[in-house]
Amino acid sequence: MAEEVKKRAFSGVQPTGKVTLGNYLGAIRNWTPLQEQYDCLFCVVDLHSLTVAQVPAELRKNTLELVALYIACGIDPEKSALFIQSHVHEHTELAWILDTIAYVGELNRMTQFKDKSRKHADNINMGLMNYPVLMASDILLYQAQYVPVGKDQVQHVELTRDLAERFNARYSDTFVVPECLLSKSGSSIKSLQEPTAKMSKSDPNENGYISLSDDIDTIRRKLRRAVTDSDTDAHCVRHSADKPGVSNLLNIYSLCSGTSIAEAERLFEGKGYGVFKDAVADAVISVLQPIQAEQKRLLGDKAYLEAVLKRGADKASCIAQKTLAKVYRKVGLIPQIR
Repeated sequence: MAEEVKKRAFSGVQPTGKVTLGNYLGAIRNWTPLQEQYDCLFCVVDLHSLTVAQVPAELRKNTLELVALYIACGIDPEKSALFIQSHVHEHTELAWILDTIAYVGELNRMTQFKDKSRKHADNINMGLMNYPVLMASDILLYQAQYVPVGKDQVQHVELTRDLAERFNARYSDTFVVPECLLSKSGSSIKSLQEPTAKMSKSDPNENGYISLSDDIDTIRRKLRRAVTDSDTDAHCVRHSADKPGVSNLLNIYSLCSGTSIAEAERLFEGKGYGVFKDAVADAVISVLQPIQAEQKRLLGDKAYLEAVLKRGADKASCIAQKTLAKVYRKVGLIPQIR
């Protein structure tokens, strides 16, 4: 009996800034079980990061640290292809073809383009506008059926679907039309200082997020300063729409400790916010310390990381070359004689 072919999933993270607890709980941690169900490709999307000015040495350092972090968080290079976007040149080549069927109006409407244009008004470059097209290329190049994303990236996957369908209609079936694979947990992790906003590594207030590289003292300090609520029920640890700060901390505690929200509410009933915040810190630290230790160990073995990246890029390139050759033929380009 023939072995069942796994469907493919693709996802990537930029090597910019610090990876937050929200990134981990909402995305990276959820990738580990996907490796058993899907043929997974995980990419460090370094080309995307160039839409904002980077310090070259820091970008190289952040990229390697992110690769080590992927593995430390449970990505198994024996099960999944782990590679750097710029190591597979087909990403940019397919992006150019997709640019020719993407419309300026639809790119102008992208929420992330408008947000980043406001934040970086002195550097509104074409890469910033074309970011979603390169993301579409990342996905379509591998004929991925699924894209694990947070809610903030759904609009980009919808554009990817539109471009795939548009190309298929114009040139005949070529691309798999992908679907979002939304996380069932962790997508609601909010800022510790603005609990109605998403926890973000670009938050100018460093007390708003926990970085996966934060030490124990920093984690405790940030959680003790976390916004709770000031109402007549101020010391009640309860998950409720009218208590966004406490609810956010409960979500974090639940995900890090493996305790249900209801169990956590019972556990901290009548104990006050100080005790509760210390317990949240303990739960976060228990999750992050092993990851930090493993990432440090991996960064000490550069030869191993380079071997992982070469193997991942080789697998990715094999798939990418086949897709791009098909695309070039469909649009009328003459193949190179080798």
